[in-house]
Amino acid sequence: MKKNLTKYFWSFNQAAIEETAAILKNPGHRRFPERMVTFLSRCDKPKELFMFISKQQFVDSWPRVKNYWRKVGGASDFRNWWQTIYEQIMEESRKKQIRPKGKPAGVFLKIGGIVRRARIQKRLSQKELACKVSMKQPDISMIEEGKKNITLGTLIRIGNALDIKSIDISRE
Repeated sequence: MKKNLTKYFWSFNQAAIEETAAILKNPGHRRFPERMVTFLSRCDKPKELFMFISKQQFVDSWPRVKNYWRKVGGASDFRNWWQTIYEQIMEESRKKQIRPKGKPAGVFLKIGGIVRRARIQKRLSQKELACKVSMKQPDISMIEEGKKNITLGTLIRIGNALDIKSIDISRE
């Protein structure tokens, strides 16, 4: 694997190649975005990238890598190309019903529970609520499960439709 890295990090000595291999195994490493930008600006084969990191690691780290890439500039055509790869993977994941790892944030769960209780109290189905607020039923379901991050505008529309006057999001 380290030998294959030399293809993308040709100016690195053996010690730097070994360090890069370790960094690529740890997306939390502070130098991960830097090394990924170098790698991605020299690689146009997703298969080769996924020999070094998993698709899930790519998806999880892409926003951070992309932000770093924007800051340092250069090769925006490659960045845009990898953004397309990211979007394709996300679409593929949605089709397979794969959800991001981890559990929903506590505040999302709390808001979702409040929305669910108010909807049931109003004797509305998820579909009826969705129609009232110009959304789709699966989105209402995901909000109630705490799995969807919504805008303040959406929260206000839902709150108005369900006569929710306030939501206390403080920790218990």
